[in-house]
Amino acid sequence: MKAHVLLGAVALLLSSNAQACLLQESESNNAEATADSGLCSNQQVAGAIGNSSDVDWYSFDSTSTGNISVQLSHGSNADFDFYLYRSSGSYILSGQSSSNPETATYNAAAAGKHFVKVSRYSGTGSYQLTVTFQGATGGTEPPPTTSCTYGSRPAKPSGLTTYLTGASADNCPALTAGQGSLLLMGGGADVDAAFSLRVSPQMKGGNVVVLRTSGTNAYNSYLQGLTNAASVETLIIDTVTKANSAYVEWAIKAAEAVFIAGGDQSAYLNAWQGTKVATALEHVYSKGGVVGGTSAGNHVLGKFVYDPDGVAGAVSSEVVTNYCHNTINISTNFLNFPLLANTITDTHFRQRDRMGRSAVFQAKLYGTAGASARVIAVSEATSLFVTANGVGVVDGASEVYVLRADAQTQYTQIVCGQPVRITDLLRYKLMPGDSYNLSTNSTSIAPTRLSIDGRSTSFYIPASPY
Repeated sequence: MKAHVLLGAVALLLSSNAQACLLQESESNNAEATADSGLCSNQQVAGAIGNSSDVDWYSFDSTSTGNISVQLSHGSNADFDFYLYRSSGSYILSGQSSSNPETATYNAAAAGKHFVKVSRYSGTGSYQLTVTFQGATGGTEPPPTTSCTYGSRPAKPSGLTTYLTGASADNCPALTAGQGSLLLMGGGADVDAAFSLRVSPQMKGGNVVVLRTSGTNAYNSYLQGLTNAASVETLIIDTVTKANSAYVEWAIKAAEAVFIAGGDQSAYLNAWQGTKVATALEHVYSKGGVVGGTSAGNHVLGKFVYDPDGVAGAVSSEVVTNYCHNTINISTNFLNFPLLANTITDTHFRQRDRMGRSAVFQAKLYGTAGASARVIAVSEATSLFVTANGVGVVDGASEVYVLRADAQTQYTQIVCGQPVRITDLLRYKLMPGDSYNLSTNSTSIAPTRLSIDGRSTSFYIPASPY
Protein backbone atom coordinates (compact mmCIF):
# COMPACT_ATOMS: atom_id res chain seq x y z
CA MET A 1 0.00 0.00 0.00
CA LYS A 2 1.19 3.51 -0.77
CA ALA A 3 1.63 5.86 2.15
CA HIS A 4 0.08 9.26 1.43
CA VAL A 5 1.01 12.64 2.94
CA LEU A 6 -1.78 13.98 5.17
CA LEU A 7 -2.10 17.36 6.85
CA GLY A 8 -1.17 17.10 10.49
CA ALA A 9 1.06 14.04 9.99
CA VAL A 10 4.01 13.51 12.27
CA ALA A 11 6.92 15.77 11.30
CA LEU A 12 9.76 14.23 9.35
CA LEU A 13 12.95 14.10 11.39
CA LEU A 14 16.19 14.61 9.57
CA SER A 15 19.78 14.03 10.50
CA SER A 16 23.01 15.19 8.92
CA ASN A 17 26.50 13.82 8.89
CA ALA A 18 29.50 15.93 9.65
CA GLN A 19 31.73 16.53 6.66
CA ALA A 20 35.48 16.37 7.11
CA CYS A 21 36.28 17.37 3.53
CA LEU A 22 36.54 20.89 2.19
CA LEU A 23 33.22 21.73 0.50
CA GLN A 24 33.48 25.49 0.12
CA GLU A 25 36.44 27.78 -0.50
CA SER A 26 37.38 30.12 2.33
CA GLU A 27 39.08 33.44 1.75
CA SER A 28 41.76 34.48 1.69
CA ASN A 29 43.11 31.69 -0.49
CA ASN A 30 44.59 33.96 -3.14
CA ALA A 31 48.15 32.63 -2.87
CA GLU A 32 49.89 29.28 -2.62
CA ALA A 33 50.97 30.10 0.94
CA THR A 34 47.32 30.54 2.01
CA ALA A 35 45.82 27.72 -0.05
CA ASP A 36 42.69 26.04 1.28
CA SER A 37 43.64 22.60 2.58
CA GLY A 38 41.38 19.60 3.16
CA LEU A 39 40.70 18.92 -0.51
CA CYS A 40 39.48 15.31 -0.72
CA SER A 41 39.53 12.98 -3.67
CA ASN A 42 36.36 13.04 -5.79
CA GLN A 43 34.72 15.60 -3.49
CA GLN A 44 33.32 18.68 -5.21
CA VAL A 45 34.32 22.08 -3.83
CA ALA A 46 32.22 25.19 -4.50
CA GLY A 47 34.04 28.47 -5.02
CA ALA A 48 33.72 31.82 -6.75
CA ILE A 49 35.87 34.26 -8.71
CA GLY A 50 34.73 37.64 -7.46
CA ASN A 51 36.72 40.10 -9.57
CA SER A 52 39.34 40.40 -12.30
CA SER A 53 42.28 39.88 -9.93
CA ASP A 54 40.82 37.02 -7.87
CA VAL A 55 42.53 33.61 -7.90
CA ASP A 56 41.85 30.64 -5.62
CA TRP A 57 44.42 28.09 -4.41
CA TYR A 58 43.80 24.62 -2.96
CA SER A 59 46.16 21.95 -1.65
CA PHE A 60 45.97 18.18 -1.21
CA ASP A 61 48.27 15.26 -0.40
CA SER A 62 48.26 12.19 -2.60
CA THR A 63 49.28 9.04 -0.73
CA SER A 64 50.67 6.98 -3.61
CA THR A 65 51.65 7.27 -7.25
CA GLY A 66 48.62 7.42 -9.51
CA ASN A 67 46.60 9.53 -11.90
CA ILE A 68 45.33 12.98 -10.88
CA SER A 69 42.20 14.21 -12.66
CA VAL A 70 40.83 17.74 -12.39
CA GLN A 71 37.38 18.96 -13.42
CA LEU A 72 36.33 22.62 -13.28
CA SER A 73 32.82 23.75 -14.21
CA HIS A 74 31.39 27.27 -14.08
CA GLY A 75 28.58 29.52 -15.24
CA SER A 76 27.90 30.05 -18.95
CA ASN A 77 28.97 33.71 -18.88
CA ALA A 78 32.50 33.03 -17.66
CA ASP A 79 35.67 31.26 -18.78
CA PHE A 80 37.78 29.93 -15.88
CA ASP A 81 41.01 27.92 -16.02
CA PHE A 82 42.90 25.63 -13.62
CA TYR A 83 46.57 24.78 -13.06
CA LEU A 84 47.97 21.77 -11.16
CA TYR A 85 51.34 22.13 -9.37
CA ARG A 86 53.65 19.97 -7.33
CA SER A 87 55.03 21.49 -4.11
CA SER A 88 57.68 23.24 -6.24
CA GLY A 89 58.19 24.09 -9.88
CA SER A 90 55.91 25.17 -12.71
CA TYR A 91 52.49 23.66 -13.34
CA ILE A 92 52.30 20.04 -14.54
CA LEU A 93 48.71 20.10 -15.84
CA SER A 94 46.25 22.78 -16.87
CA GLY A 95 42.85 23.40 -18.35
CA GLN A 96 43.03 26.59 -20.40
CA SER A 97 40.47 26.06 -23.14
CA SER A 98 36.95 27.46 -23.51
CA SER A 99 35.43 24.10 -22.52
CA ASN A 100 32.93 23.94 -19.70
CA PRO A 101 33.73 21.90 -17.76
CA GLU A 102 37.49 21.98 -18.16
CA THR A 103 38.84 18.46 -17.60
CA ALA A 104 42.32 16.94 -17.75
CA THR A 105 44.31 14.06 -16.25
CA TYR A 106 47.97 13.85 -15.29
CA ASN A 107 49.12 10.25 -15.62
CA ALA A 108 50.97 8.53 -12.76
CA ALA A 109 51.78 11.58 -10.66
CA ALA A 110 54.21 10.97 -7.81
CA ALA A 111 52.84 10.92 -4.25
CA GLY A 112 53.08 14.10 -2.19
CA LYS A 113 51.65 17.59 -1.79
CA HIS A 114 49.99 19.19 -4.80
CA PHE A 115 48.28 22.51 -5.42
CA VAL A 116 45.46 23.57 -7.74
CA LYS A 117 44.99 27.18 -8.80
CA VAL A 118 41.69 28.45 -10.27
CA SER A 119 41.80 31.71 -12.21
CA ARG A 120 39.71 33.61 -14.74
CA TYR A 121 40.19 34.18 -18.43
CA SER A 122 36.97 36.18 -18.58
CA GLY A 123 33.91 36.81 -16.44
CA THR A 124 33.24 36.24 -12.75
CA GLY A 125 30.94 34.01 -10.73
CA SER A 126 30.71 30.61 -9.08
CA TYR A 127 32.48 27.39 -10.02
CA GLN A 128 32.73 23.76 -8.96
CA LEU A 129 36.12 22.03 -8.64
CA THR A 130 36.61 18.26 -8.33
CA VAL A 131 40.04 16.63 -8.05
CA THR A 132 40.39 12.84 -8.08
CA PHE A 133 43.64 11.33 -6.80
CA GLN A 134 45.12 8.52 -4.69
CA GLY A 135 44.43 9.83 -1.23
CA ALA A 136 41.97 10.77 1.44
CA THR A 137 38.21 10.74 1.15
CA GLY A 138 36.27 12.35 3.96
CA GLY A 139 39.49 13.36 5.70
CA THR A 140 40.63 9.78 6.33
CA GLU A 141 42.03 6.90 4.35
CA PRO A 142 39.63 5.73 1.63
CA PRO A 143 36.66 3.68 2.84
CA PRO A 144 36.46 0.05 1.79
CA THR A 145 35.70 -0.47 -1.87
CA THR A 146 32.98 -2.72 -3.18
CA SER A 147 33.75 -6.24 -4.35
CA CYS A 148 32.00 -8.70 -6.64
CA THR A 149 29.85 -10.71 -4.26
CA TYR A 150 26.69 -11.10 -6.33
CA GLY A 151 27.37 -14.56 -7.73
CA SER A 152 26.29 -15.68 -11.17
CA ARG A 153 23.33 -14.21 -13.03
CA PRO A 154 20.09 -15.98 -11.95
CA ALA A 155 17.75 -17.57 -14.45
CA LYS A 156 15.35 -15.11 -16.03
CA PRO A 157 11.77 -15.70 -14.94
CA SER A 158 9.07 -16.36 -17.48
CA GLY A 159 7.41 -13.19 -18.71
CA LEU A 160 10.23 -10.80 -17.78
CA THR A 161 11.36 -8.78 -20.81
CA THR A 162 14.99 -7.66 -20.83
CA TYR A 163 17.34 -6.19 -23.42
CA LEU A 164 21.10 -6.62 -22.90
CA THR A 165 23.77 -4.76 -24.86
CA GLY A 166 27.37 -5.72 -24.10
CA ALA A 167 28.89 -8.33 -21.82
CA SER A 168 26.58 -10.63 -19.86
CA ALA A 169 29.08 -11.12 -17.01
CA ASP A 170 29.21 -8.69 -14.11
CA ASN A 171 32.01 -6.15 -14.52
CA CYS A 172 32.81 -4.95 -11.01
CA PRO A 173 35.09 -1.90 -10.80
CA ALA A 174 36.10 -0.65 -7.36
CA LEU A 175 33.67 2.03 -6.17
CA THR A 176 33.99 4.02 -2.97
CA ALA A 177 31.30 2.93 -0.53
CA GLY A 178 29.18 5.77 0.81
CA GLN A 179 29.96 8.06 -2.13
CA GLY A 180 26.87 7.51 -4.26
CA SER A 181 25.41 10.17 -6.54
CA LEU A 182 21.94 11.08 -7.78
CA LEU A 183 20.94 12.29 -11.25
CA LEU A 184 17.71 14.31 -11.53
CA MET A 185 16.75 14.95 -15.17
CA GLY A 186 13.82 17.07 -16.30
CA GLY A 187 12.43 15.15 -19.27
CA GLY A 188 12.43 16.00 -22.95
CA ALA A 189 15.85 15.67 -24.56
CA ASP A 190 18.35 13.77 -22.41
CA VAL A 191 21.47 15.60 -21.24
CA ASP A 192 24.50 13.98 -22.86
CA ALA A 193 26.96 15.85 -20.63
CA ALA A 194 25.36 14.47 -17.49
CA PHE A 195 26.17 10.94 -18.60
CA SER A 196 29.57 11.54 -20.19
CA LEU A 197 30.98 14.03 -17.66
CA ARG A 198 29.24 13.02 -14.42
CA VAL A 199 28.01 9.41 -14.53
CA SER A 200 30.82 7.88 -16.59
CA PRO A 201 33.74 8.84 -14.29
CA GLN A 202 31.89 7.55 -11.23
CA MET A 203 30.81 4.17 -12.63
CA LYS A 204 34.31 3.42 -14.03
CA GLY A 205 33.29 1.25 -16.95
CA GLY A 206 30.85 -0.84 -14.92
CA ASN A 207 27.32 -1.92 -15.77
CA VAL A 208 24.25 0.24 -16.39
CA VAL A 209 20.66 -0.87 -15.82
CA VAL A 210 17.65 0.99 -17.24
CA LEU A 211 14.29 0.49 -15.49
CA ARG A 212 10.89 0.82 -17.17
CA THR A 213 7.38 -0.62 -16.90
CA SER A 214 6.94 -0.47 -20.68
CA GLY A 215 8.99 0.55 -23.70
CA THR A 216 12.02 -0.52 -25.68
CA ASN A 217 15.79 -0.79 -25.48
CA ALA A 218 16.29 2.71 -26.93
CA TYR A 219 18.63 3.72 -24.09
CA ASN A 220 21.04 0.81 -24.46
CA SER A 221 23.39 1.94 -27.22
CA TYR A 222 22.96 5.60 -26.26
CA LEU A 223 24.09 5.09 -22.67
CA GLN A 224 26.82 2.63 -23.54
CA GLY A 225 28.34 5.16 -25.92
CA LEU A 226 28.26 8.00 -23.40
CA THR A 227 29.39 6.09 -20.31
CA ASN A 228 31.77 3.46 -21.74
CA ALA A 229 29.73 0.88 -19.83
CA ALA A 230 30.66 -2.79 -20.06
CA SER A 231 26.96 -3.44 -20.55
CA VAL A 232 23.58 -1.73 -20.53
CA GLU A 233 20.51 -3.79 -19.68
CA THR A 234 16.93 -2.56 -19.89
CA LEU A 235 14.46 -4.31 -17.59
CA ILE A 236 10.69 -4.06 -18.22
CA ILE A 237 9.33 -4.55 -14.68
CA ASP A 238 5.55 -4.15 -14.75
CA THR A 239 4.42 -6.35 -11.83
CA VAL A 240 5.28 -6.80 -8.18
CA THR A 241 6.19 -10.42 -8.89
CA LYS A 242 8.80 -9.41 -11.44
CA ALA A 243 10.06 -6.66 -9.13
CA ASN A 244 10.68 -9.29 -6.44
CA SER A 245 12.45 -11.76 -8.74
CA ALA A 246 16.02 -12.84 -8.04
CA TYR A 247 17.01 -11.86 -11.59
CA VAL A 248 15.86 -8.25 -11.21
CA GLU A 249 17.45 -7.91 -7.78
CA TRP A 250 20.78 -9.29 -9.06
CA ALA A 251 20.83 -7.10 -12.18
CA ILE A 252 20.20 -3.90 -10.23
CA LYS A 253 22.53 -4.64 -7.30
CA ALA A 254 25.37 -5.60 -9.64
CA ALA A 255 25.05 -2.34 -11.59
CA GLU A 256 27.24 0.71 -11.05
CA ALA A 257 24.56 3.05 -12.44
CA VAL A 258 20.78 2.71 -12.67
CA PHE A 259 18.63 5.06 -14.75
CA ILE A 260 14.82 5.14 -14.48
CA ALA A 261 13.30 6.14 -17.81
CA GLY A 262 10.37 8.47 -18.32
CA GLY A 263 6.89 7.04 -18.24
CA ASP A 264 4.31 6.96 -15.43
CA GLN A 265 5.51 7.36 -11.85
CA SER A 266 2.27 5.90 -10.53
CA ALA A 267 2.92 2.71 -12.51
CA TYR A 268 6.42 2.61 -11.05
CA LEU A 269 5.13 2.91 -7.49
CA ASN A 270 2.39 0.34 -8.06
CA ALA A 271 4.86 -2.25 -9.37
CA TRP A 272 8.02 -1.45 -7.39
CA GLN A 273 7.15 0.04 -3.99
CA GLY A 274 8.04 -2.29 -1.11
CA THR A 275 9.84 -4.72 -3.44
CA LYS A 276 13.42 -5.80 -4.10
CA VAL A 277 13.66 -3.04 -6.73
CA ALA A 278 13.57 -0.40 -3.99
CA THR A 279 16.16 -2.07 -1.75
CA ALA A 280 18.42 -2.81 -4.73
CA LEU A 281 18.34 0.84 -5.86
CA GLU A 282 19.36 1.97 -2.39
CA HIS A 283 22.15 -0.65 -2.45
CA VAL A 284 23.61 0.81 -5.67
CA TYR A 285 23.67 4.26 -4.10
CA SER A 286 25.22 2.98 -0.86
CA LYS A 287 28.04 1.13 -2.64
CA GLY A 288 29.06 4.34 -4.45
CA GLY A 289 27.10 4.05 -7.69
CA VAL A 290 24.73 6.43 -9.44
CA VAL A 291 20.92 6.31 -9.29
CA GLY A 292 19.01 8.66 -11.57
CA GLY A 293 15.93 9.19 -13.65
CA THR A 294 14.20 11.50 -16.09
CA SER A 295 10.63 12.79 -16.01
CA ALA A 296 8.65 10.08 -14.13
CA GLY A 297 11.97 8.46 -13.22
CA ASN A 298 13.00 11.71 -11.53
CA HIS A 299 9.68 12.03 -9.71
CA VAL A 300 10.18 8.77 -7.78
CA LEU A 301 13.65 9.67 -6.42
CA GLY A 302 12.44 12.01 -3.67
CA LYS A 303 11.12 10.93 -0.29
CA PHE A 304 7.80 12.43 -1.39
CA VAL A 305 6.39 11.60 -4.82
CA TYR A 306 3.73 13.38 -6.87
CA ASP A 307 1.52 10.39 -7.67
CA PRO A 308 -1.53 11.14 -9.90
CA ASP A 309 -2.50 7.41 -10.04
CA GLY A 310 -5.74 7.36 -12.01
CA VAL A 311 -6.62 11.06 -11.93
CA ALA A 312 -5.79 13.88 -14.32
CA GLY A 313 -2.41 15.57 -14.02
CA ALA A 314 -2.13 18.55 -11.71
CA VAL A 315 -2.20 21.87 -13.59
CA SER A 316 -0.96 25.06 -11.93
CA SER A 317 -3.97 27.22 -12.83
CA GLU A 318 -6.33 24.62 -11.38
CA VAL A 319 -4.60 23.48 -8.19
CA VAL A 320 -4.01 27.03 -6.90
CA THR A 321 -7.81 27.47 -6.72
CA ASN A 322 -8.20 24.70 -4.13
CA TYR A 323 -5.56 23.58 -1.65
CA CYS A 324 -7.06 20.07 -1.72
CA HIS A 325 -7.63 19.86 -5.46
CA ASN A 326 -8.42 16.28 -6.48
CA THR A 327 -5.44 16.10 -8.86
CA ILE A 328 -2.94 16.50 -6.01
CA ASN A 329 -1.88 13.18 -4.56
CA ILE A 330 1.47 12.76 -2.80
CA SER A 331 2.89 9.37 -1.83
CA THR A 332 5.94 8.46 0.21
CA ASN A 333 8.07 5.51 1.37
CA PHE A 334 9.43 4.26 -1.95
CA LEU A 335 13.09 5.33 -1.83
CA ASN A 336 15.03 6.84 1.05
CA PHE A 337 18.01 8.86 -0.11
CA PRO A 338 19.04 11.13 2.80
CA LEU A 339 19.77 14.11 0.54
CA LEU A 340 16.18 13.98 -0.75
CA ALA A 341 14.53 13.14 2.57
CA ASN A 342 12.59 16.41 2.78
CA THR A 343 12.08 16.80 -0.95
CA ILE A 344 9.52 16.39 -3.70
CA THR A 345 10.66 16.75 -7.31
CA ASP A 346 8.98 18.14 -10.41
CA THR A 347 9.88 17.93 -14.11
CA HIS A 348 9.12 19.48 -17.54
CA PHE A 349 9.00 22.49 -15.31
CA ARG A 350 9.16 25.83 -17.09
CA GLN A 351 7.96 24.37 -20.38
CA ARG A 352 4.66 23.23 -18.82
CA ASP A 353 4.29 26.10 -16.31
CA ARG A 354 4.47 23.95 -13.18
CA MET A 355 5.56 26.68 -10.76
CA GLY A 356 2.06 27.01 -9.29
CA ARG A 357 1.57 23.32 -8.63
CA SER A 358 5.06 22.98 -7.15
CA ALA A 359 4.37 25.85 -4.79
CA VAL A 360 1.28 23.95 -3.62
CA PHE A 361 3.37 20.76 -3.30
CA GLN A 362 5.80 22.67 -1.08
CA ALA A 363 2.95 23.91 1.11
CA LYS A 364 1.65 20.33 1.44
CA LEU A 365 5.07 19.11 2.54
CA TYR A 366 5.37 21.99 4.98
CA GLY A 367 2.56 20.38 6.99
CA THR A 368 4.73 17.27 7.56
CA ALA A 369 8.37 18.26 7.10
CA GLY A 370 8.12 21.81 8.43
CA ALA A 371 10.69 24.38 7.37
CA SER A 372 12.85 21.71 5.71
CA ALA A 373 10.20 21.04 3.02
CA ARG A 374 11.68 21.62 -0.41
CA VAL A 375 10.86 21.26 -4.12
CA ILE A 376 13.57 20.55 -6.70
CA ALA A 377 12.09 21.26 -10.12
CA VAL A 378 14.01 20.52 -13.31
CA SER A 379 13.14 21.94 -16.72
CA GLU A 380 13.41 19.95 -19.93
CA ALA A 381 16.82 19.06 -21.43
CA THR A 382 18.40 19.86 -18.05
CA SER A 383 19.77 17.86 -15.13
CA LEU A 384 21.04 18.19 -11.57
CA PHE A 385 23.85 15.79 -10.61
CA VAL A 386 24.19 15.51 -6.83
CA THR A 387 27.30 13.99 -5.23
CA ALA A 388 27.53 12.47 -1.75
CA ASN A 389 28.61 15.76 -0.17
CA GLY A 390 25.27 17.28 -1.15
CA VAL A 391 26.51 19.53 -3.96
CA GLY A 392 24.35 19.44 -7.07
CA VAL A 393 25.57 20.92 -10.35
CA VAL A 394 23.34 21.85 -13.29
CA ASP A 395 24.00 20.64 -16.85
CA GLY A 396 21.98 21.03 -20.02
CA ALA A 397 20.05 23.71 -21.87
CA SER A 398 17.63 25.19 -19.34
CA GLU A 399 17.33 25.67 -15.58
CA VAL A 400 16.65 24.01 -12.23
CA TYR A 401 14.48 25.67 -9.58
CA VAL A 402 14.50 25.15 -5.81
CA LEU A 403 11.49 26.24 -3.76
CA ARG A 404 11.62 26.41 0.01
CA ALA A 405 10.50 28.53 2.94
CA ASP A 406 12.23 30.69 5.53
CA ALA A 407 11.06 32.85 8.43
CA GLN A 408 9.65 35.44 6.03
CA THR A 409 7.44 32.95 4.18
CA GLN A 410 3.76 32.99 5.12
CA TYR A 411 1.16 30.35 4.30
CA THR A 412 -1.70 32.81 4.40
CA GLN A 413 -4.38 30.36 3.29
CA ILE A 414 -3.86 26.60 2.94
CA VAL A 415 -7.35 25.27 3.64
CA CYS A 416 -9.27 22.62 1.73
CA GLY A 417 -11.84 24.12 -0.62
CA GLN A 418 -10.17 27.53 -0.59
CA PRO A 419 -7.73 29.21 -3.01
CA VAL A 420 -4.08 28.86 -2.07
CA ARG A 421 -2.35 31.99 -0.76
CA ILE A 422 1.38 31.88 -0.07
CA THR A 423 3.61 34.90 0.47
CA ASP A 424 7.38 35.20 -0.01
CA LEU A 425 8.36 31.64 -0.85
CA LEU A 426 12.07 31.43 -1.64
CA ARG A 427 12.72 30.67 -5.32
CA TYR A 428 16.23 29.81 -6.56
CA LYS A 429 16.91 29.74 -10.31
CA LEU A 430 19.99 27.68 -11.19
CA MET A 431 21.47 27.87 -14.68
CA PRO A 432 23.94 25.43 -16.30
CA GLY A 433 27.17 25.45 -14.29
CA ASP A 434 25.45 26.73 -11.13
CA SER A 435 25.42 24.60 -8.00
CA TYR A 436 23.25 24.11 -4.92
CA ASN A 437 24.20 22.21 -1.76
CA LEU A 438 21.28 20.02 -0.70
CA SER A 439 22.93 19.26 2.66
CA THR A 440 23.08 22.91 3.72
CA ASN A 441 20.60 24.62 1.37
CA SER A 442 23.43 26.94 0.36
CA THR A 443 24.33 28.40 -3.02
CA SER A 444 26.02 31.46 -4.44
CA ILE A 445 22.84 32.19 -6.44
CA ALA A 446 20.65 34.83 -4.79
CA PRO A 447 16.98 33.81 -4.42
CA THR A 448 13.94 35.84 -5.34
CA ARG A 449 10.56 35.83 -3.59
CA LEU A 450 7.48 34.16 -5.08
CA SER A 451 3.91 34.63 -3.93
CA ILE A 452 0.77 32.73 -4.98
CA ASP A 453 -2.78 34.14 -4.84
CA GLY A 454 -5.23 31.54 -6.13
CA ARG A 455 -8.11 34.04 -5.95
CA SER A 456 -6.84 35.67 -9.14
CA THR A 457 -6.45 34.33 -12.67
CA SER A 458 -3.05 36.09 -12.62
CA PHE A 459 -1.98 34.19 -9.53
CA TYR A 460 1.82 34.63 -9.70
CA ILE A 461 3.53 37.49 -7.91
CA PRO A 462 5.68 38.60 -9.72
CA ALA A 463 3.66 37.96 -12.87
CA SER A 464 6.56 36.12 -14.50
CA PRO A 465 7.74 33.54 -11.93
CA TYR A 466 10.50 32.09 -14.11
